[in-house]
Amino acid sequence: MGTPLEPRERQVEEVIDRLSAEYPDATISLRYSNRLELLVAVVLSAQCTDERVNEITEALFETYTSPEDYAAADEEELADDIYGITFHNSKAGYLKGIGEQLVAEHDGEVPDTMSALTDLPGVGRKTANVVLQHGHDVVEGIVVDTHVRRLARRLGLTTETTPEAIEPDLMEVVPESEWQQLTHLFISHGRAVCDARNPDCGDCVLEDICPSSKLDSDVDLASGEAWS
Repeated sequence: MGTPLEPRERQVEEVIDRLSAEYPDATISLRYSNRLELLVAVVLSAQCTDERVNEITEALFETYTSPEDYAAADEEELADDIYGITFHNSKAGYLKGIGEQLVAEHDGEVPDTMSALTDLPGVGRKTANVVLQHGHDVVEGIVVDTHVRRLARRLGLTTETTPEAIEPDLMEVVPESEWQQLTHLFISHGRAVCDARNPDCGDCVLEDICPSSKLDSDVDLASGEAWS
């Protein structure tokens, strides 16, 4: 017999099994056709919906097709081209800086290491993880976005509060083979059922194993406050 699972490991296993059955086609929703487009889309998606990013990048990717295009862009014009994206002025600077750095240091290619990616302007570990997983088929960690943070805490999988602390905590109990898919499952469930303000616990496949269900609990583990 194998080693008995710890409570968090049992919870993770059940959560993944149920969500995998509920969302069998869960995957990344950003649209892209190459690694550069993926990198740009993920940078733009910070604090912005994927739907809005896809709307903006449809035209953006026709205008800017290479790192050289971003490097040579007028920053104000680039900001206009991504207008509608949250913090579009700052992100225009990131995209121009990324283009310059890819040309100067990486022969115009999107790098395939965590350290090189996080050295790019506007790229943190979350963005780098997405690019590695979907651009290079390299899985080094778990992408912790707002949905993953919220669901992991509500489901009692972590008591950590920051993405930097939540990621290694989840990596201890989530099988490595599920690191990538866990994010997609949590995003799908977060959008469909377990949203931030009004989760539909009555229609949730995890309700009976969720310690912060509104049906039998007064506490929201994501905020530490009572449900409104």
